[in-house]
Amino acid sequence: MKIPLGSRKVGAWLVLVVLCRASVAYGASQDDDFMAARAAFRAGDALKLERYAKTLKGYVLEPYVDYWRLRLRLDNAATEEVHAVLAQTQDGPTSNSLRSDWLKRLGAKQQWDLFDAEYPQSVGEDTELLCYSLQSRMRAGLAQVQDGARPLWLSGRELPESCHTVFNALFANRQLATDSVWARIRLALETGNTGVARRAAEYLPTPEQPDAQTLAGISVNPQAFLDRANFNLKSRAGRETVMFSVHRLARTAPSLAAQQWTKLGERFSASERGYVWGVIAYLAAQRHDSNALAWYARAGDLGDQQLAWKVRTALRALSWPDVLAAIEAMSGKEAQDPAWRYWKARALKALNRGAEAQPLLVSLAGDFTFYGQLAAEELGDRVRVPPTVYKPAAEDVSAMAKTPGLQRSLAFYRLNLRFEGNREWSWTIRNFDDRQLLAAAEFARRSDLYDRAISSADRTRDVHDFAMRYPAPYRTVMKSYVNQQRLDEAWVYGLIRQESRFIADIKSSAGASGLMQLMPATARWVAGKIGLKNFSWSQTNHVETNINLGTWYMKHVLETLDNHPVLASAAYNAGPGRARGWRADTPMEAAIYSESIPFNETRDYVKKVMSNASYYSQQFGQALLSLKERIGVIAPRSRATEQTLDEPGSGQLP
Repeated sequence: MKIPLGSRKVGAWLVLVVLCRASVAYGASQDDDFMAARAAFRAGDALKLERYAKTLKGYVLEPYVDYWRLRLRLDNAATEEVHAVLAQTQDGPTSNSLRSDWLKRLGAKQQWDLFDAEYPQSVGEDTELLCYSLQSRMRAGLAQVQDGARPLWLSGRELPESCHTVFNALFANRQLATDSVWARIRLALETGNTGVARRAAEYLPTPEQPDAQTLAGISVNPQAFLDRANFNLKSRAGRETVMFSVHRLARTAPSLAAQQWTKLGERFSASERGYVWGVIAYLAAQRHDSNALAWYARAGDLGDQQLAWKVRTALRALSWPDVLAAIEAMSGKEAQDPAWRYWKARALKALNRGAEAQPLLVSLAGDFTFYGQLAAEELGDRVRVPPTVYKPAAEDVSAMAKTPGLQRSLAFYRLNLRFEGNREWSWTIRNFDDRQLLAAAEFARRSDLYDRAISSADRTRDVHDFAMRYPAPYRTVMKSYVNQQRLDEAWVYGLIRQESRFIADIKSSAGASGLMQLMPATARWVAGKIGLKNFSWSQTNHVETNINLGTWYMKHVLETLDNHPVLASAAYNAGPGRARGWRADTPMEAAIYSESIPFNETRDYVKKVMSNASYYSQQFGQALLSLKERIGVIAPRSRATEQTLDEPGSGQLP
């Protein structure tokens, strides 16, 4: 932990540090016993778990041991015993885990009175529990559950068995219409869930069901099915099968799918034609196919995701009437997304309806986000870092250090169980006010938990500390390599904040490692380029080595992509080839390029990196540059820049 220099209460902080260190030393053997108890629970070994539980009395993570002990015998536990453990663990997420597990058992046993009493106290979304609650409400009549069951049925995804009990009851009482069954089949097939489609089809009479084997074959080779041209268009199943084959072909070859549907479509109803054109246009839009907007014009009713890609396609074509029409066709919830509020305002301004755009921009301009910054600039202002009007006192930070949930977080981090530690931290701060959040952020910073400092400070609503939201650790080391590579320090920090939240030893599910989340192939390639001798993969978790490799790679990507930070940010996440391929044949506003990135992760990543860089720039005292100036314009494709480069496959996306 770091001692706050200059504090009048250094003595009190020192006492806290000594106590914490003494606690760590005392708990070392208990840490080992806890990990052994955890392994016993996972193995279902109740006897071994009981032996370790005796040595963990008073241990900071004892609530987890209590939960595990009860969890292994929850089927036969008395209500009083469950309530007792819920009371013991009520200040942490284990209480919610226990209640969720218990509720699922109560639902399975149809103990509805007890279920109904406990369910309102559960926290978070759990589809299995939601469907058990619908089962309980069915006792008062099916009319009580129709509104709740409909969005689940129309999700197109696999659902727990508790939901199918509800669906079966609706079907048995003729509350599940044939059109609704086909709607679920379509949604499942759109996402490639042929198993879900097959199960939904069981609600149809056997002669009306699509052939499961044919659907499976189409999933692998739709062109072969279409080439046979042996279609039965007299039945709904036959027509839906052909439509699925065209849709499946559009996933890889939208133009071929459009050719097929142009020939076949006239044999289908208007609504069926419109549905397939909507699917083709949506998939083409994600590939930046220049025909997508024309295909959208032939589509029928569109869902929010299809409309979102219609907006992106229209933006790339600078077709502002289509941008506006697509946003206005969205559901109320989707239309409130900051992206669509901003682009609606831009469309209104482009169509000489500036007075209507003004309220939208004003409502956005107070947000500390990519589109909040752009909205403020549209109004002629610039988003500035708000002044820090509150700093937590030493006693406030000490109080955080004594908070049981945060103590449990630190224990989990000590055990290298970061997921569990993050869950404890998030649970503990979920109802904090702004000052408590900043005190928690300061405690995290002093504990070198920069990711927790960011996550806590990010949640404040009225009282802010942007030095905590945008920390700049390792700056002495960073400056050396940033200057060596002649990079924008604010951009580098903006990228690292998004990559790792400054966790030096973090590893991603994709295999990236360290502060700058280097992939193995990229790290080895860069190490070879800079002549780093005796390099081993384990060195990527060393702060200086990671920064050395990462900043060199950032510079390399930047130079190969027009020295444009938006392109380079996209390349860092998804690979240089993809970043180059997402450009257009004409110059494009970088905000449009960013919004039309096909990968959800990369699209969000690029916008956040550039927004972060803007705030870091102000924090570092750089010349005030608007976000629009910072991101600029993306140059068009050219043969010179499309050449294959000597570089590995980079980024975290496959």
